[in-house]
Amino acid sequence: MAKIDKVQEVSLRKLHPYPNNAKKHSADQVQKIADSISEFGFLSPCLIDKEYNVIAGHGRLQAAELLGMRSVPCVFIEGLTERQKRAYILADNKLTELGEWDQVLLNEELAFLQDEDFDVELTGFEISGDWFSERERWDNSREEGNEEYNAFLDKFEDPKTTDDCYTPDNIYEALADWVRNEYNVNKADFIRPFYPGGDYQSEDYTGKIVVDNPPFSILAQIVNFYVEKKIPFFLFAPAVTLMNYTRKPVTVVCAYCVITYENGASVNTSFVTNMEPFEIVRRTAPDLYKLLDEENEKNLAKLRKNLPKYSFPDQVVTRAIMGRWSKYGIDQKFRRDESVTIDALDAMKERGKRIYGDGLLLSEKAAAEKAAAEKAAATQWELSRREWDIVHTLGGENDQA
Repeated sequence: MAKIDKVQEVSLRKLHPYPNNAKKHSADQVQKIADSISEFGFLSPCLIDKEYNVIAGHGRLQAAELLGMRSVPCVFIEGLTERQKRAYILADNKLTELGEWDQVLLNEELAFLQDEDFDVELTGFEISGDWFSERERWDNSREEGNEEYNAFLDKFEDPKTTDDCYTPDNIYEALADWVRNEYNVNKADFIRPFYPGGDYQSEDYTGKIVVDNPPFSILAQIVNFYVEKKIPFFLFAPAVTLMNYTRKPVTVVCAYCVITYENGASVNTSFVTNMEPFEIVRRTAPDLYKLLDEENEKNLAKLRKNLPKYSFPDQVVTRAIMGRWSKYGIDQKFRRDESVTIDALDAMKERGKRIYGDGLLLSEKAAAEKAAAEKAAATQWELSRREWDIVHTLGGENDQA
């Protein structure tokens, strides 16, 4: 059984990496390890024997050299035979590859770091690649008989939001006009290389500017390609991936506009570009937000006209209704002994439809409480609308002044 000693600082010049180490570390990986050390410190000591031969920590050593460190924390290991040392070098690298990620918990952790404005790349993950792959992002389980729910899931079977023909034309045209005016460029020079079956790396970009909605799952790869080739671009990007680009020579345009694409998926969208001055790392674009929001609302209005309208009686409350109450600060609870779960109204059953997320059929007392909550929500909505009008009025007066 091996014995370990306390952590000691050891000069890099004394250490002897194992010459037959089969685990290779790319320059990109070493850079990421170095970035991690810079952020967190050298928290995982290298393992060495009494002759200063390295048993574990070769990648960390390379990162330390890259950072110009003169010494690193090490733990001396005693009691291993030569063959055990060689076997452990393999095991240390291989056994960590055998574990699997709990995708739900991983997404929660990544989301927390995003919300805290932390550079997720320091963890080794790239949000656009690791988090947005279709296999990892969506739970594609189906519910037998629930066609409305299954149809909702079907929207995400194929990443159609990233193809030209699935980006609403009015959304693209509004964006293209904004880019033309903002950067004083010719719209005729715009190119859209992302279409079904297309190969963006093989396109002829001579004299062209890329203005398009790329596949989010490989967005980081696409940005790297255009940056390396010095090809001007202005790309759609999901807002949650924005921290990924703080270390790249690009600018994040924080529009944060929810866009509903033609397959029904709604994505909180911002943009990434290399058309801004190098010193600008992030910027807002309130005029772009307004343009896209107006165009998106036009699309939603068309969709609403084509949807069947259902009128819920006072005795029925849905999750969507209660979600609206939360938005307007209405605190409401319904007891189990005063409600029954239902999945559709009779009129909906005739159409083969169901209440998305189900609903509750309420007792007379609970229905009265629902009516009161609806009235309170309506009051809060009216107050918030008036406050918004006042803000706009004040803004107008300031502009005139």
